Amino acid sequence: MKYSEDENRQYHIGVAKGEIGKYVILPGDPKRCEKIAAHFEKPHLVADNREYMTYTGTLDGETVSVCSTGIGGPSAAIAMQELKNCGAEVFIRVGTCGGMQTEVKSGDVVIATAAVRMEGTSREYAPIEFPAVADLDVTNALVKAADKLKLPCHTGVVQCKDSFYGQHEPEAMPVGYELKDKWEAWKKMGALASEMESAALFIVGGYLRVKVGTVLLVMANQEREAAGLSNPVVHDTESAISVAVEAVRYLIKEEK
Repeated sequence: MKYSEDENRQYHIGVAKGEIGKYVILPGDPKRCEKIAAHFEKPHLVADNREYMTYTGTLDGETVSVCSTGIGGPSAAIAMQELKNCGAEVFIRVGTCGGMQTEVKSGDVVIATAAVRMEGTSREYAPIEFPAVADLDVTNALVKAADKLKLPCHTGVVQCKDSFYGQHEPEAMPVGYELKDKWEAWKKMGALASEMESAALFIVGGYLRVKVGTVLLVMANQEREAAGLSNPVVHDTESAISVAVEAVRYLIKEEK
């Protein structure tokens, strides 16, 4: 069933085939799209609908795009599915996270190899037993990019949830006992950071047979705060954005 007034355009993101590239960077915040597009050659605005803002330009002769996904798995899954309908094949989520291990400091970069599926969107695509895993080629490109840029970087599993305040105020929630117990379990298993989109994107990417990776800026770390360690709040996402853009360049070069 078609919901779009223009049947050539995707209902939510407002994009049509031919307007985006094979490679798409996915921030959550629409306000970050222009900042990311500034790294492209000749970027132009393609669409701006709901939480979805899309720019397209080129990198090293290849058409590339950036599309915001909003907050959380449901809107991120919609963006990926509709972008795939328009021809996208490789996706890099670039966003923010909160550190979970004390060695993960504010301003560091985290590259996710997999994600804990403590969210709801991915359960409507795959049974919970199926793992949410990043694409190896994209992950390796992100690691090489971070190394080239000489950024402090951690690579491993991230935890994904649906409730921001469930993480930061678990004691206020009726199911706080479960939230706190599972948080401790993820820490003991070595989860590096907490965020909200990667689990859904990895699972939906697997279903759609597209390549997906994630790079995150660590804004702060509540575990360092609890331990009395330095814990400034960092808002500048340029380091994570630079890693994503450099990784796209690397992937383009590898394909050529």
